[in-house]
Amino acid sequence: MTFKTILAVTSPDRGTGDLKLAAALCEEIGAHLAVLAVALAAPPPIGEYAAVMSDAWLQERQADMDRLQKCAASATAFLATSAVSSDISSEYQEETWADEAIGRRARYADLVFLGPELFSNPLLKGKVLEGALFSSGKPLFLVPEGAKASLRPKRVMIAWDSRLEASNAVSRAMVLLSAADDVHVVLVDPVEGDGGQGAEPGADIATYLARHGVKVTVDRLTSQGRGVADALRQHAVDMAAELLVMGAYGHSRLRERIFGGVTRSMVETPPLPVFLAR
Repeated sequence: MTFKTILAVTSPDRGTGDLKLAAALCEEIGAHLAVLAVALAAPPPIGEYAAVMSDAWLQERQADMDRLQKCAASATAFLATSAVSSDISSEYQEETWADEAIGRRARYADLVFLGPELFSNPLLKGKVLEGALFSSGKPLFLVPEGAKASLRPKRVMIAWDSRLEASNAVSRAMVLLSAADDVHVVLVDPVEGDGGQGAEPGADIATYLARHGVKVTVDRLTSQGRGVADALRQHAVDMAAELLVMGAYGHSRLRERIFGGVTRSMVETPPLPVFLAR
């Protein structure tokens, strides 16, 4: 798939750093930038003091909405100076439903961008992750502080374990993989056999990628007592990867989004830009 629309989320307590990165990515590949300004509403007062607190709560909500309006105006002013095509919308949402609101907006984008400024807001970051992965089905592009962000990476690492989520991530990232100079499929403690990853772990995915013109190498690693996430991090550093492509493992239980251990570790402290899909 090609990326024609990238969604970036901002909030009243953030600057324009993430928007600048997102605009640069859009300019790099000729994409449209959709911006969603989000503020999380304070929950309504309950219990015996609800009547007393209601006026203060309403004032707080109005102040939140005023800040959101200023945030949207600031983003609009920034976008007016950018050469990329863009649009902006805003959402004032209860915390419980914010992920679904973000997910609904993400359905009209090809890729959701999550930048360094949003990483410093754990609550909203979590809502963006959950909304994109569980409510839109669209991939995420995570860029941590200090990382070089590019949608034309030259050296890419794929975290591969033959599961559906990893397969979906590879398919979604194919336009990036086929344009890269060097792609490494990395397996940690692979299991041979029909119930594992085949007679020669990594061979099937390498053949599939090669048919798409991907310049692919298979790396089989032993964890040596480390966790899988730590093994992947170290290998990414060793091979000077510019992007990690991986599946996002998790499920939704009632209103709780539960991520697998490797996914959780990578989204909390990514060592490099991460392309994530499920």
